[in-house]
Amino acid sequence: MEQTLVILKPDAISRRLCGEIVGRFERKGLRIVKMRMFEITPELSKVHYADHIDKPFYPELEEYITSGSVVAIILEGEESISVVRKMIGATNGIEAELGTIRGDFSMSKRQNLVHASDSKESAKREIEIFFKEH
Repeated sequence: MEQTLVILKPDAISRRLCGEIVGRFERKGLRIVKMRMFEITPELSKVHYADHIDKPFYPELEEYITSGSVVAIILEGEESISVVRKMIGATNGIEAELGTIRGDFSMSKRQNLVHASDSKESAKREIEIFFKEH
């Protein structure tokens, strides 16, 4: 079984969409291995988004991801990485297909509700970042 990491971002929390989003993953047949709610610090943001630190949009990204609580979830299932990526939809909620999480609930590229690992390597790295001490 493959594992992937999903983060429900501050807008998912503030809009009270956690149950809806997690329910979609469970109804698809993915299994929750671990889940935790916490706040991402600026330091943790820099570790997680290391590839983006030098990009002009990074300060806004850090401000957003540290603006409130998040929920990190390890999901498990066959081909969970590709399944979850299809379920969440395109990064920009306006362009995301209806029926996807972003297509149904997001109207923004910046506040797009969820993060999901995009490869086995990313999943392993991100799970270590967010669950190493838990």
